[in-house]
Amino acid sequence: RLETLIADLLTISALESQRAELHFEAVPLRAAIETAVEEMAGKAGEKKMTVALEIPPTFPDARADGEKLRQVLVNLLDNAIKYTPSGGRVCVSVCQKGEELEICVADNGPGIEPEHLPHIFERFYRVDKARSRELGGTGLGLSIVKHIVEAHGGRVWVESRVGEDSKFFFTLPKI
Repeated sequence: RLETLIADLLTISALESQRAELHFEAVPLRAAIETAVEEMAGKAGEKKMTVALEIPPTFPDARADGEKLRQVLVNLLDNAIKYTPSGGRVCVSVCQKGEELEICVADNGPGIEPEHLPHIFERFYRVDKARSRELGGTGLGLSIVKHIVEAHGGRVWVESRVGEDSKFFFTLPKI
């Protein structure tokens, strides 16, 4: 756990100080999402969860750093799987809005209380501190997501309904 915390602190420090080198290229978004979902398949399987993809067969490439995009997707999928009860559902969808590609990672977990939403992307912010410690993690995942997305010129936000779902969105420029 300490090694993970140190790695996350180094990542966020590099992103905040703009020392992180991004290698932009045309990234096939569908393939990037499928790879991240495959990486998280074991955790989803342990909880008997369904992970669905709603991605058109042909979709524009994103202008992104492929490895950093993978990190964003894995962090969002990991949270969705972690906080959704066994037997739940996670869905990754994409759509094109003008010159942006909008990616959504949605779950049917417990949702997030409205007072937490403005702080959810802050470093070390945890909605349920006791449960977060129990499930592991460093409290830096969503902050890392925010910094990576913003370094790509994108935006990140969350929508949630308590007792129903959470939807984490981010945008990337299309090629």
